[in-house]
Amino acid sequence: MSRGTEVSVFGGHVPPSEYDRMRAPYQDGDFPGPVKYGYLNVGVVEGGPESLRGRTVFTLFPHQSAFVVPADAVTPIPEGVPARRAVLAGAVETAVNVLWDARPHLGDRVSVIGAGMIGCCVARLLRGVPGVEVALIDVNPARKEVADQLGVGFADASSPPGNRDIVINTSGSDAGLQLALETVVTDGDVIEASWYGDRPATLRLGTDFHSRRLTIRSSQVGAVAAGHRRNRTTRERLVLALDLLQDPAFEALLTDESCWHDLPEVMTGLANGAPNTLCHTISWGGPE
Repeated sequence: MSRGTEVSVFGGHVPPSEYDRMRAPYQDGDFPGPVKYGYLNVGVVEGGPESLRGRTVFTLFPHQSAFVVPADAVTPIPEGVPARRAVLAGAVETAVNVLWDARPHLGDRVSVIGAGMIGCCVARLLRGVPGVEVALIDVNPARKEVADQLGVGFADASSPPGNRDIVINTSGSDAGLQLALETVVTDGDVIEASWYGDRPATLRLGTDFHSRRLTIRSSQVGAVAAGHRRNRTTRERLVLALDLLQDPAFEALLTDESCWHDLPEVMTGLANGAPNTLCHTISWGGPE
């Protein structure tokens, strides 16, 4: 489950201006609904080119047990990446794009606000940049356990570190974005990687936003980050994300699994909160 986006779709929070841009590949139906939505799918190729037959692949397709897509719509999963972990490809691909936008440097102090699926993926990738000090920040203290498994620092949102070279907001809340502005260095960049749907966001820009010359820059996965757009395709970005998933630390994000029969109840539960859930996977095993 792509929790942030799919819960927004489930709750009817896609603004009319985004109906076309928010269409998932192979979506059935139109917003606000009913729609068959989703785009994180891992399965085995049953028929097609010999080079793909029997391969475990990732593809962007709504929740469905079997389907037909063009051969170039699937990407083989590397050896060493379990199928269940591979469903994180979309989240890691988003994290790659966020970091291409953020452009961290050696030794930077970086905060990631929001320890959801995307924030955790961003934090883990940041850990691989030499000398970078990473702080994962969340309102839920239970997220410290996940941060420990990812090998990054954790701070409660009530007492975050300040004077950060880069702050990335993935919390999906204006409170998170405000915290980012308050904790970034003067002349610093805040990367806004959240998507708010039709929800308004309120910020206090009458404090030191102008005097400290702060910048808010958006980042999203729909297009390759500007600095890499001329020499990277979206497919190359996805292949990179799948390769990065050979890192077993990403297993920490796979918190729940359900049978497809339970999908309506799962979506309702996610929409109502489920604070300890990160990636909830759906298994297509069992009776049709």
